Amino acid sequence: MAGTKAGGQAAAATNKKKYGSDFYAKIGSKGGRLGRTGGFYANRELARKAGAVGGRISRRSKKTT
Repeated sequence: MAGTKAGGQAAAATNKKKYGSDFYAKIGSKGGRLGRTGGFYANRELARKAGAVGGRISRRSKKTT
């Protein structure tokens, strides 16, 4: 049943039974608290530069004629 919707629901039920009904809320809040950098939101200029670099990288191959 692994990888199916029913399997996921069974796993969620097991986790809630073992660790409490707020299991997913707890692991979600842990992830939010552990963040330290703030991402690009903390440095808009860096985000702009990184976006420009990514925009210059072409995913299309060079056409040889």
